[in-house]
Amino acid sequence: MTSNVQRASLGIVARSHLDRRPYKTTNRIPWRAGVLAVAMLFAMNSGAQAHGLAGERFFPATILTDDPFVADEGSLPTVTFSPTGPDGSQETDIGVDLSKRITRNLDFTLHTQWAQSHTVGAPTTTSWGGLDSGLQYQLFVNAPRESMGLVGLNVSWAGGPRNVTTLTPTFDFGKGFGELPESLKFLRPLAVTSNLSFDFPTQTASAGAPNPNNFNYGFAFEYSLPYLQCCVKDVGLRHPFSQMIPLVEVAFSTPVNRNAGLGTTGTIQPGVIWSGRYYQIGAEAIIPANGATGHRLGGVVQLHWYLDDLFPHSIGQPILRQKS
Repeated sequence: MTSNVQRASLGIVARSHLDRRPYKTTNRIPWRAGVLAVAMLFAMNSGAQAHGLAGERFFPATILTDDPFVADEGSLPTVTFSPTGPDGSQETDIGVDLSKRITRNLDFTLHTQWAQSHTVGAPTTTSWGGLDSGLQYQLFVNAPRESMGLVGLNVSWAGGPRNVTTLTPTFDFGKGFGELPESLKFLRPLAVTSNLSFDFPTQTASAGAPNPNNFNYGFAFEYSLPYLQCCVKDVGLRHPFSQMIPLVEVAFSTPVNRNAGLGTTGTIQPGVIWSGRYYQIGAEAIIPANGATGHRLGGVVQLHWYLDDLFPHSIGQPILRQKS
């Protein structure tokens, strides 16, 4: 589950004027909260999961790009060490995400984050980012084709560091390659997910700067070792490697008008996700795609919780349950 994460990540490295307005002074990053959350996961057992399934294909909750499925899941925390910005600024974020099903095929999402920013020649500042919310509908899940898709509407609300509300309709799609012939069987664990969205700010300008319409697009390329083991050939992988999914995520944002000289920004993020029964852990490097995005490497780590497995008889159920 990464609703609004693609927008947030690109906004971080591009230093968009919409989001770079800290309004609180600095304290140290609350590392103890992150350490405690990581420690909690080692107290839990692991096993197989049933999230983002299309037939035998499991699509994990990716970090940078949005997921093509509705879910009862949450990320706490997502810690991002952004690449150094074009102006030399540096930022560290701690994000929280929630996805909750209303019905079997409809969910809402929430996202916010705490940011610590440092600009050369200025004091370090901290701020809470504005609230992002979304509504998503599962268009289809095709088990034989290992594919799924959804449409959604995300809203980045004005407030905090933001000075404008932005509406973003989205389309997310996922496809596994399990249909490949026997001669290409070791490519069957491959899968790709994609995101397409378009930003509509509610004001053409704010705080003396233009607010462009942005075309956002991203992809995640995955190689599922669990799928290799179960559905192609048992190559002898054991825990924890048998539950890992190496992947590369890419995401870009291109202003189509009112760009004030700004061009496309984006990141390339190779990494790995380990998925258990109740949670998954992901880590990725952040590589700026161009100089307008930033320079040097960054990184992100995420602890993601499966609420429907943790609380199968309460908050893990849709709010409006179907009558049996």
